[in-house]
Formats: sequence, C-alpha cells, structure tokens
Amino acid sequence: MRPNLNLMKQMQQMQQKIAKVQEDLGNETVEASVGGGAVTVVMTGHQKVVSVKISPEAVDPNDLAMLEDLIIAAMNEAVEKSQQLVTKRMGEATGGLKIPGLM
Repeated sequence: MRPNLNLMKQMQQMQQKIAKVQEDLGNETVEASVGGGAVTVVMTGHQKVVSVKISPEAVDPNDLAMLEDLIIAAMNEAVEKSQQLVTKRMGEATGGLKIPGLM
C-alpha cells in the first residue's frame, strides 16, 4: 500500500505552520489589568512576563496583602489570556484540528 503523498505533503505544511506560529507567539503579547488599572501584567504567548506595572495608589504599606492579591489576579488573568491566544493561533494553523499537546 502506497502512502498518500498528498496527505503527507499537507502534514508537512501543517508542521511548518505550527512551527511558525510557535515562534511568532514569543513576539505576541497579552495584557491583563486588575483593580481598575492598579496592577497590569504583560505576557508573551510563551507565557513569559514582559512587564508588571503597579500604580502608586495600589501601594499601601499597611495593606500589602491587597497588593499581593492584585498581582496574583493580574498574573492569573495574563496566563489565561496567553493560553487563549495560543489556542486561537494554533487553531488557525491547524484548521481547527485539535492536536494533543499543542492546544
């Protein structure tokens, strides 16, 4: 039985698209802001934190727990947005095909 050459070619093209998307995700960012802009986190599609901004109003030496909670919330939201970006970009590259380990 001969392998379907057209199918193999399509799989190679998909692999190339996936590799390109994975590379590009390192340059794409998402931003999450909580507490009315008190804490803002910028993260890449590779889930690397690019920046954390804290407004001066969010810094209360008598209530550091509130600031810590805001940072955690912003980080978690940034991770969620980053994961959504990855799912969207990979879905575009694979034509909606769900590939385990990629999405």
